[in-house]
Amino acid sequence: MNYVEQDSYGMYAVSDSDGPGPRLMGADTLMGNDVYNRQGEDLGDIKEIMLDVPAGRISYAVLSYGGVLGMGDKLFAVPWEALILDTDNKRFTLDVSKDRLESAPGFDKDNWPNMSDQAWAQGIHTYYGTKAPAVATP
Repeated sequence: MNYVEQDSYGMYAVSDSDGPGPRLMGADTLMGNDVYNRQGEDLGDIKEIMLDVPAGRISYAVLSYGGVLGMGDKLFAVPWEALILDTDNKRFTLDVSKDRLESAPGFDKDNWPNMSDQAWAQGIHTYYGTKAPAVATP
């Protein structure tokens, strides 16, 4: 399912952006969106979107890969900056091979990492080739 199919309020009937897709989107309309790589291979789908509430930004999309009918899925926190919205195919693109994703740091639904741990975050950003944002201090 993609953001257009999940649009129960008609918010995407009119595009307000010159870029790929709407400029503002509801987070729940992105849940379940497919993620493919540049080779056209299915890498899974978005299960959750993690917000950095104090910074007011999206930090990660939690990608589910593998398993059957939700059983045995491996979850991956993918930096939001690593995903590209593909409006033609109504999905996201992540520039990693299936092999690289399979060896990425992941977790299961019963054992989530501490995503606010800066060492963990730096490792995830390094793995996907994105830059970890500066941490605001109170």
